[in-house]
Amino acid sequence: MAQDLTLDLEELRHLHSIAKRPRTLSLLSSEISNLEKISLEAHAPQIPTPISTGAKVSPSPALTYSTLASFSWDQDGDKVKIYVSMEGIDENKIETEFKSMSFDVKFHDVQGKNYRCAISKLHKEILPEKCKVLVKPKRAIITLVKASKGNWLDLHFKDDKLKPNLDKEKDPMAGIMDMMKNMYEEGDDEMKKTIAKAWTDARSGKTADPLGSYR
Repeated sequence: MAQDLTLDLEELRHLHSIAKRPRTLSLLSSEISNLEKISLEAHAPQIPTPISTGAKVSPSPALTYSTLASFSWDQDGDKVKIYVSMEGIDENKIETEFKSMSFDVKFHDVQGKNYRCAISKLHKEILPEKCKVLVKPKRAIITLVKASKGNWLDLHFKDDKLKPNLDKEKDPMAGIMDMMKNMYEEGDDEMKKTIAKAWTDARSGKTADPLGSYR
């Protein structure tokens, strides 16, 4: 077959050299190109098909974690400390991930089990590079370094939508209007009608206090 391809190419090239019509030259060029590709494939080295041994490699099972049922915590102006009471913790088998608003600490192979202590959204920001885990004989201490000094009301972030924004630098009414907007978005049809009317009256100057009817 390889010899036939070679002869065909020689003949096509000869015809191409004596052809004069543009269409004929184009057709011959296209056919020469196709045959050259076939010829290259015919002369390409054959890659042997890998031989299957029949052995199957089992994928590594995904690790499972038990969430810690409880832990305690305290704080000072700079840090928050979380106390995990658990014996048999190996500090070399701890996996940590600290981010600005979250942390995830995994304890591997503690008396044959894997445990996890994590909060997906903290009350306030922390400094990940300064956070750490200290292992004691009967517990582990997770230290979170606060990004800004102050007292945390909780470990978890809480968004108080109904709390007006009373920033002194802003219009006091702006916080009330924000609260009304949240109430409107979450209320039923009757609530929306009532708030819409109060909102309209407040804007038109009929009433200075849009929440007067709720006091």
